[in-house]
Amino acid sequence: MASPVTLDVSDLAGRHVTVAGLGVSGVPAARALRGLGATVTVVNGVDGERQRAEAAELEALGGVTVRLGDGDTLPPGTELIVTTPGWKPSSPLFLAAAEAGVPVWGDVELAWRLRGTPAGKPAPPWLAVTGTNGKTTTVRMLAAILEAAGLRTAAVGNIGVSLLDVVLGDEPYDVLAVELSSYQLHWAPSLRAHSGAVLNLAPDHLDWHGSMAAYAADKGRIYEGNQVACVYNVADPATEDLVRAADVEEGCRAIGFTLGTPGPSQLGVVENILVDRAFVANRQKQAQELAEVSDVNPPAPHNIANALAAAALARAFGVPPTAVRDGLRAFRPDPHRVEHVADVAGVAYVDDSKATNTHAAQASLDSFEHIVWIAGGLAKGATFDELVVASAKRLRGVVLIGADRALIGEALARHAADVPVVDLDRTDTGAMAAAVREAARLARPGDTVLLAPACASMDMFVNYNKRGDAFAAAVHDLASGRVPDDQ
Repeated sequence: MASPVTLDVSDLAGRHVTVAGLGVSGVPAARALRGLGATVTVVNGVDGERQRAEAAELEALGGVTVRLGDGDTLPPGTELIVTTPGWKPSSPLFLAAAEAGVPVWGDVELAWRLRGTPAGKPAPPWLAVTGTNGKTTTVRMLAAILEAAGLRTAAVGNIGVSLLDVVLGDEPYDVLAVELSSYQLHWAPSLRAHSGAVLNLAPDHLDWHGSMAAYAADKGRIYEGNQVACVYNVADPATEDLVRAADVEEGCRAIGFTLGTPGPSQLGVVENILVDRAFVANRQKQAQELAEVSDVNPPAPHNIANALAAAALARAFGVPPTAVRDGLRAFRPDPHRVEHVADVAGVAYVDDSKATNTHAAQASLDSFEHIVWIAGGLAKGATFDELVVASAKRLRGVVLIGADRALIGEALARHAADVPVVDLDRTDTGAMAAAVREAARLARPGDTVLLAPACASMDMFVNYNKRGDAFAAAVHDLASGRVPDDQ
């Protein structure tokens, strides 16, 4: 194996850089590198209409070549690879790079190295969030709180907004609320946030990382070099373990959040009030009121935890208590995240299509007392016994859909044999409408029909958004008395 090349962004003019992937991250990376004077080759395994349009846009810049349909071969002369999230470390491209001694940066690593360029431009600090579930909601809550404090900010990163576009843009910011995935953190060794949070840890993306230990270690990179606060989940000891393992700046504090009464250096809940015992003059004896539970939308337990984590990061940045309250009141959740669709005949219908793994589905199921659960899809290697055991007493009935529904059905048979189960063996466009009708038949007034699939959507839908849209449309048809033609 060749010795790795040492590079910095100041050295990129005239260098040959390969960008792995197009899309939201790859196109800005290619533009940024070309702007630095690099000769850029973009490789992408998919050759489709969208990719060809993006390729034409980039090649019009000059100095950029796009190679579609081959993401495995290392272009000759490559001195650096900048990768978009999702490319596995075991990809042939990266194995070839390691053999040739070519370094690999993620797009977040490139953005971090480019902050404050050109020289003298203010570089806003990053308040960074990761975790298996709740990242996007927490980052958007955090941005709302920062805005309520009068700060110029943006929610960026894995939320779907390119960090490179923001870092290199003309808009001045005081601070950035940054969502980071485990993929992005894996390729961002230089990142040093002002403060960071790991919301929770549960098995996910293990096919990419190779093991739970490797997945957790990549999540834990968010704490490396933190300046003010490492925010962890008291209910998830693994997140605190990551804080202990991190190498942080002198004076950086461990700050916990809990749904219970907080101890010193924690934020928590007392008599339906979100309180702060971390950023007060006397942590042993004082607690600062921040907001009421009713200020959190929706006030489900996992969402209150998200709000506490966002508040902790904002307080670490010096935000006053009133901004926490005002920001949480102003926040509106994204669609398909424990979203109330309608009440029909005394039954609430709730769309949590974003619950694409068992950890997220558990949080959703914990939010309601009597549930008819619509579940199923692509399991991604997950097992469902723990989820069913924890939720069995809440279940009025279950409607199963999707390719891997049998796995959930088997867990129900083992641990909740008395719960009525409808197994829908169909994947056509009317399957969700049929699931909603079956759920309505099982539900009683006061119940909640909950779409929390615990699975990915791509067996039946383009993405979880389309799955949630189909659920909402079916609920509205039910409310109006309309019966779809394909029943």
